Amino acid sequence: MDAVARAEEAQILEAALLSGAHVLLEGPPGTGKSTLLRQVARNREIPFVLVEGNAELTPGRLIGHFDPALVLERGYAAEIFEDGPLLEAMRSGGLLYVEELNRIPEETLNVLLAAMSEKEIAVPRLGRVIAAPGFGLVAAMNPFDAVGTARVSSALYDRTCRISMGYQSAEAEHAIVTAHSAGVDSAWCAKVVALVRASREHDALEWGASVRGAIDIARIAVELAALRGLPVDDWHVGLAAAYVSLSGRIRLHDSTGRSPEDLVREMYERSFGPEPADDSTLDAEGSPGEP
Repeated sequence: MDAVARAEEAQILEAALLSGAHVLLEGPPGTGKSTLLRQVARNREIPFVLVEGNAELTPGRLIGHFDPALVLERGYAAEIFEDGPLLEAMRSGGLLYVEELNRIPEETLNVLLAAMSEKEIAVPRLGRVIAAPGFGLVAAMNPFDAVGTARVSSALYDRTCRISMGYQSAEAEHAIVTAHSAGVDSAWCAKVVALVRASREHDALEWGASVRGAIDIARIAVELAALRGLPVDDWHVGLAAAYVSLSGRIRLHDSTGRSPEDLVREMYERSFGPEPADDSTLDAEGSPGEP
């Protein structure tokens, strides 16, 4: 699936890669960074190598290694070297996509910087590996996440072209959610999108949920409604789906003093209205009956 409402970013990214530049995609989660790059790689028909950035991504895991068992038999022969994602992308002339760039160790980042600058690296006991034409690095990171991350050096910014990717419009997010949740009423889906977008602007929240939260609400509501024998737009079905989909995605300010569920319900009621009265407590005239 192509990235929705990202035609300009896709064109700029493709132009940057065709020029031989490396690219840094910056933006919060759920803004389509991975989807955008996959789209460009598919359109250009070039290999795409994904590596997840984390504290355990050592230079050895990025570059590759000799098989220890075969080294005992054959020594450090080039044919027994097992390429890591960096060498795989370099040899194939493909794109190396590094997610969560600001989570990788500094020594691993230095390896990437060398490959970006020289389009080649020297591997001990293997020799020099020169990148095939077309090789490029695209890194992505959420600049707003400070937990478990490190500051990206100016050396990396100096070697990359930066594309900032903010959240898409409500119309684009509505299209994304409906595409991922077949059979969901469009008007109800629009309320789900409004709920999730409201989480990004709530004063009590440090950050809100991405469009993935809206997709999960819609999908879970469909399954939960079927299990309960209720319509998908049932108020309580939607609230239950919102609780499970959003309570772990939003982050509250330390001074908020409220629970995630409390805030989810508040925002849910703004989009879907207050909790409906229980029909079983109303008499035939629509007035409260005797307890």
